[in-house]
Amino acid sequence: MSEIKIEIDATEAGFDPARLRRFDDYLDRLVDAGRMAGWVGIIARDGKVVHVGTGGHRDAEAELPMATDSLFRAWSLTKPFTSVAAMALYEEGAFGLNDPVSDYIPSLAGVRVYKRLGGGNLETEPAREPIRIWHLLTHTAGFTYGFHHSHPVDELYVQRGFEWSAPPGIDLATAVDTWATLPLLFEPGTAWNYGVSTDVLGRLLEVVSGQSLDRVFAERVLDPLGLHDTKFWIEPEEVDRLAAIYMADPATGRAVRNDVLAGGDPTQRPSWLSGSAGLITSAADFHHFLQMLLHNGAWNGGRVLSPQTVRYMTTNQLPGGADLGAIGRPVLPALTTLDGLGFGFGFLTAENPAATKVIATPGEFSWYSATSTYFFVDPVKRITAMAFPQLFPSKALPLYSRLRQLVHAAVVD
Repeated sequence: MSEIKIEIDATEAGFDPARLRRFDDYLDRLVDAGRMAGWVGIIARDGKVVHVGTGGHRDAEAELPMATDSLFRAWSLTKPFTSVAAMALYEEGAFGLNDPVSDYIPSLAGVRVYKRLGGGNLETEPAREPIRIWHLLTHTAGFTYGFHHSHPVDELYVQRGFEWSAPPGIDLATAVDTWATLPLLFEPGTAWNYGVSTDVLGRLLEVVSGQSLDRVFAERVLDPLGLHDTKFWIEPEEVDRLAAIYMADPATGRAVRNDVLAGGDPTQRPSWLSGSAGLITSAADFHHFLQMLLHNGAWNGGRVLSPQTVRYMTTNQLPGGADLGAIGRPVLPALTTLDGLGFGFGFLTAENPAATKVIATPGEFSWYSATSTYFFVDPVKRITAMAFPQLFPSKALPLYSRLRQLVHAAVVD
């Protein structure tokens, strides 16, 4: 069980305490307005916790208060773990970033690309470029998610049972082989689209390591950092710590409990281990994961990556140095704009904060999930910040911008 406590006085760390309280005040107002059930927030500088806040409930119906050791379904905050595990295997020489993925997953040889939908018929053509491993890490492979509902290929995913999750009982290998039969949205490496790339990456990690994804994570990321709350399923005695998921009512904006989104029994091993959205974690564990990234691949006595690798994967990797506004499909509704944002290996990167219209430091990297869990790492000011509600969808709250506004405004050194 991971607790988290303040380790340095806010003033000593270069924060204005009164301004820092605005962080809690803002999140508490959302709870008081019924827009989310509860939250945990952690802000740190130079690896020392400056501020910890909690508010509301992890389970409002049972009147269980949110706590610093509450557990959260990570959803897309699983993706950074998968990217880090991938780069740890890369450092072992397991693959090259430019390798075709079909060298390891044969079903992805001979993929086809969407051309047009004419007369009710879907036209495709053979891909000119193979899907390469760096395409998976950057969401430039051409895969999609069914839940976007914005492209004919999205609907093919839904028809095969891949909207928010997967058909019951399917394993990851079968899922990837199924996606291989569906057309890509575009030629690999030419555009950006948020999709199942990180699940395909998770399967690749299983193939190159000869291990299941949970063992890959444990040996290369979780155990070295002492992250004992981060796993794909939990023990029965931990269920009371697990935060319930709430959904914003489209008519009122109020948070309504949604146990369907929570998925199946969290104490059972899933039929497939999702590198995109499968983990359960705690705010404390995720804080330590962020410290590893801030501190160049090492934390808590364990080294996961080299400093050069961390710098490389948190640098914009989009083709030609483009930003998401230029080559990204607008499928991230929690963001006000994609302009000025790059994408590394699993992280948004702040390339031009003036273009994003959200205060940030160039070089800052971040990510978030469908249930409104957010973080950013500022390697220049040496700050990490995170806010963990459990509210679906993320577009119901402007936390992508507010987290930055409130934290950066409190830094006065």
